[in-house]
Amino acid sequence: MSGPAGGTARAATTTDVVCLGESMVTFLPSQPGRLADVPSFGRGIGGAESNVACALAAAGHRAAWVGRVGADGFGDHLVETIGGYGVDTSAVRRDPVRPTGIYFRTATDRGAGAHEVAYYRAGSAASAMSPANVPYEEVFAGRVLHLSGITAALSADCLELLRDLTAPRPGRPLVSFDVNHRPHLWRGGDATVLLELARRCDLVFVGEDEAEEAWGIVGAEAIRAALPEPGVVVVKRGSAGATVFSGLRPGPRSSNAGGAENTPASRSTEGAGAENAPASRSGEGGGAESGPASRSREGGEAEVVTQVPALRVDVVAAVGAGDAFAAGFLSATLRGLPVRDRVRHGHLMAAAVLTVPGDLTEPPACDHADRLVALDDEAWGRLRLGPGWTAADRAPEEVRTP
Repeated sequence: MSGPAGGTARAATTTDVVCLGESMVTFLPSQPGRLADVPSFGRGIGGAESNVACALAAAGHRAAWVGRVGADGFGDHLVETIGGYGVDTSAVRRDPVRPTGIYFRTATDRGAGAHEVAYYRAGSAASAMSPANVPYEEVFAGRVLHLSGITAALSADCLELLRDLTAPRPGRPLVSFDVNHRPHLWRGGDATVLLELARRCDLVFVGEDEAEEAWGIVGAEAIRAALPEPGVVVVKRGSAGATVFSGLRPGPRSSNAGGAENTPASRSTEGAGAENAPASRSGEGGGAESGPASRSREGGEAEVVTQVPALRVDVVAAVGAGDAFAAGFLSATLRGLPVRDRVRHGHLMAAAVLTVPGDLTEPPACDHADRLVALDDEAWGRLRLGPGWTAADRAPEEVRTP
């Protein structure tokens, strides 16, 4: 069934997280340099929401990806590859007219001045997603619905879809939203709509840098002030780590999964998942960790502020870290772990991706990630992770830790 529904029945939910958005075939350079000089490219997949779904499935969760691809070979590749990670792709729709999006990129960091990305996504199958052709029953079938601001920038229909999916409705799952501001997608558009969408969600991920660029808002406290409604706001601060604001009141979204830290009830998932989340891509990082601090919010509500330092990571390629962080945080949320541990799992999942060339990788084993997350603040600050760390039973830094 496609199209908006007045309510959402999820009594027989078997999916942990549903991720909706565009996935594309990505072409990765065979060597560093300008796109004009790269002689050949390897084929991969890329898409913020499908990356999260793949990471969660690899971590042992039941994840589904909802999207729209062309009836072409690239669409076949996306569906088969994402499904190969254990993601349910049964709700993906094929467009008989519009093509699957593709893009080429250089090997440099997205934030570097020399970084180049050439997108061929205008008029793509995914840009035609709308409330009229997306299967709402499947979209609302999970404990968590994960969205990103990228989808809102693809077309007017896609923006209408996100506005509808984030609207309050009875039985709505916990809605997770990664702002994912991409300046090139908003040329001539108004990126403040991302703030509007974020305020309608239960859990929001946003970088300090993108909040300043998209909204002119500077600093974690100011970001929280601009986003008073979500139960949890995760502010990613690069090498400084992450600051999480979590309120102790039900979210105002008619979401069954609301609540203080927005834990989707303790309908625990089997095998819960590798909380692997190398999140911050910090070459520096570490440092003293600030435990949860309580304070009063307007109306007398208690707010908990948790700051968690980034890890030191020997970065191979600085792509996909934000998606991996979100996956690690969501994985730990599904397990009902404390906020600090959710952030640490996010950092670990991000670190796993930062130490490989592509957007996706095998996460560390659950028990390995749990041991690292349990380290005391000093030991966490000493961790330095490099290529191959996820395959090791115990990282060298961990072995030296009492």
